[in-house]
Amino acid sequence: MFYYAAEGGTEHNPIVPIWQEIVIGTIAFALLCFVLMKYVFPRMEQTFQARVDAIEGGIKRAEAAQAEANQLLEQYRAQLAEARTDAAKIRDDARADAEGIRSDVLAKAREESDRIIQAGKDQLAAERATIVRELRTEVGTIAVDLASRIVGESLVDEARRKGTVERFLTDLEGAGTGSANGSAVRTS
Repeated sequence: MFYYAAEGGTEHNPIVPIWQEIVIGTIAFALLCFVLMKYVFPRMEQTFQARVDAIEGGIKRAEAAQAEANQLLEQYRAQLAEARTDAAKIRDDARADAEGIRSDVLAKAREESDRIIQAGKDQLAAERATIVRELRTEVGTIAVDLASRIVGESLVDEARRKGTVERFLTDLEGAGTGSANGSAVRTS
């Protein structure tokens, strides 16, 4: 301290700065502010603006994507409902077609059954007629033989034989019809 006092003579107050330091500090501060305002702050503002734009753009894109997703979801739901409606219609059409086919098959089966039954009846009627014819011939022959034995005469004459057989069969048919009607037939 003595050294400082011996050179300049006045002692400096530590609270009050030296005027040269104030000038240099002010110039340096002004230069720093100029550089910050000219180059750094605009860059920082651009960076902040880009970040804000990116965030807002991201939010807008997310909202647009969400709206598009909701729209697609609604479309898919509508398509699903339409597909369900179409499936129900196809199922109902298939049931109706199956019922129609079933009805056609049943009708054809009934027709075939009726045709087979009628063919059976026709065949039975033809066989019955054949059997009746054969029985008439056999019964006629037996009747002639029996009558020949009973009467004792020979019924050789064919005309007489046919007439006798026809009468006998007519009598038999009459007896069958008469007993079917409830009247009693006497044989002597």
